[in-house]
Amino acid sequence: MFIVFEGIDGTGKSTQVTLLAEALRTAGQEIICSKEPSDGPHGTRLRNSAENGRLSPQEELDLFHLDRREHVETLIKPALSRGATVILDRYFFSTMAYQGVRGFDPLEIRTLNEKFAPLPDHVFLLELDLDLALERIGVRDGQANQFEQREALQECHKIFTSLPDPFIHRINAEKTPEEVHQEILKHLP
Repeated sequence: MFIVFEGIDGTGKSTQVTLLAEALRTAGQEIICSKEPSDGPHGTRLRNSAENGRLSPQEELDLFHLDRREHVETLIKPALSRGATVILDRYFFSTMAYQGVRGFDPLEIRTLNEKFAPLPDHVFLLELDLDLALERIGVRDGQANQFEQREALQECHKIFTSLPDPFIHRINAEKTPEEVHQEILKHLP
């Protein structure tokens, strides 16, 4: 299986990745967890830009695509080919949302990514009131980085909620982490 967690910052994606990985490992599955941007050179450059000043919109988009191509070829496809379950904290849906806010067409981003990046079996879109998300971000980081500004997050949320795919499960992330986890498990075989 290929499972992706999406949503604006502060919704608890990383927590849910960890909880789901533990549950599936306990059930005997091989689990590979990763995130985007990845820990590769392109992903590291992207994460650094969030703290040290964002790159130009085109540079940023190009790095996301380079990072994802490398991630797909070196980790995602090999793991899926051997029968492992891959769980990601963000994927190209986040690129659609966050780069869409910067002026790119989300559908064009998706079309380009679908040429090389496999579609997930399940996307868990964690939804949360924006004020609560910002409160969580503040508690987590002390201050919002350039990807975590209120107006940008509102626009990202609109793009996320516009995704029509049947494999996208909208999950209320205002509940406790365990309640959210139990809701996620209901969607898996």
